[in-house]
Amino acid sequence: MSNTRIERDSMGELLVPEQALYGAQTQRAVDNFPISGQRMPAAFIRALILAKAAAAEANVELGQLSASQGKAIVDAAQGLLEGDYMQHFPVDIFQTGSGTSSNMNANEVLATLASRLLGEPVNPNDHVNCGQSSNDIIPTTIHVSAALTLHEQLLPALVHLVEVIERKAVQVHPFIKTGRTHLMDAMPVRMSQVLDGWAQQLKANIAHLQDLLPSLQALAQGGTAVGTGINAHPEFAARFSRQLSKLTQVQFTPGKNLFALIGSQDTAVTVSGQLKATAVSLMKIANDLRWMNSGPLAGLGEIELEGLQPGSSIMPGKVNPVIPEAVAMVAAQVIGNDSTITVAGQSGNFELNVMLPIIAQNLLGSIELLANSSRLLADKAIASFKVNEPKLKEALSRNPILVTALNPIIGYQKAAEIAKTAYRQGRPVIDVALELTDLPRSQLEVLLDPEKLTAGGV
Repeated sequence: MSNTRIERDSMGELLVPEQALYGAQTQRAVDNFPISGQRMPAAFIRALILAKAAAAEANVELGQLSASQGKAIVDAAQGLLEGDYMQHFPVDIFQTGSGTSSNMNANEVLATLASRLLGEPVNPNDHVNCGQSSNDIIPTTIHVSAALTLHEQLLPALVHLVEVIERKAVQVHPFIKTGRTHLMDAMPVRMSQVLDGWAQQLKANIAHLQDLLPSLQALAQGGTAVGTGINAHPEFAARFSRQLSKLTQVQFTPGKNLFALIGSQDTAVTVSGQLKATAVSLMKIANDLRWMNSGPLAGLGEIELEGLQPGSSIMPGKVNPVIPEAVAMVAAQVIGNDSTITVAGQSGNFELNVMLPIIAQNLLGSIELLANSSRLLADKAIASFKVNEPKLKEALSRNPILVTALNPIIGYQKAAEIAKTAYRQGRPVIDVALELTDLPRSQLEVLLDPEKLTAGGV
């Protein structure tokens, strides 16, 4: 066939596209898994290439590779990362459960490039994969890629969201709104108290994610096939982690027990669980914004979100809360991703988990979705919404639940009578209380002052 070449591996010969940097094993995977058309995430491939460079550096130090071979592999990896490297990684997500196809894809691509740089053959198995197995490099790459994307994307995005919320809380502090429990009118709260609650939710998520980083930065590398470290130098794991830390500026360490890190994906499951918790927090914030923005006439209408696009193809003038809606969908997807990772995490059969690619895909997908949507929520919804003060005051003035403040003076039963009368007659609670108690208006005005009620106490 034209535009192809013959490549060989341990199973024989097959045709590979002439210009492809990969070889026979990658082509077999392309042929065997025409399932989704989705490739492994770019963050995963980047981490895999970095891991190969770190392995080459470590093997040179340990005398397992010549200096020239190691340098060629490292230079090939660096050159690959500087270009459009994803075009060289065509293997489907749904592949062999160990991720061997992706590992060999990287080995073959780097071997081709290193051979060109060195002017002599660099072997994908003997040189690029030296001291490694798919069974430790792929779990390692899952940890590395997740750690890097948390450090570089999600944690900064969440910190930014918190900062925007806290700045907005200062701006809206003067405004008091009707609180709601069960979606029903409740005691008043300051708008700033609402936002401070959101910020604290996110701060807790940030702290929990940071607490998980040391576990995520502990690597399976050095365990090779089953955790025993066969064919790896005894010092390889430590040297590898040291070199990878230099390359990434993130501190990686060898795992305390390589059998656990190869046979299970408990850390990924735990991290995913915390990503799900973060998604739940974002869902709450997004839905609060949607409710407060609802209307503008027949809903709550407490705030006005920035108008970003027409909201209907048929109803002129309609504008929808598109950013909170998008964030809510992200949250739903992350919750679904966590379910997939949970099931995949149960596939640690004896000495190897065999659903590694789908764990990588969903874990990194969740991190990226949360990072991107957090910034949008901050910049295009929270930073720019406007408060509808007249609507807030109108609702407060007609809120019979304010009568709760009179409980210590007139008792629950009398207060309930006042509230029900105010509801039934559609009158301000202060007017009804004036009729049904002996309290003077001046005292009622103090007791029922919404600003005072937001401070709590008796």
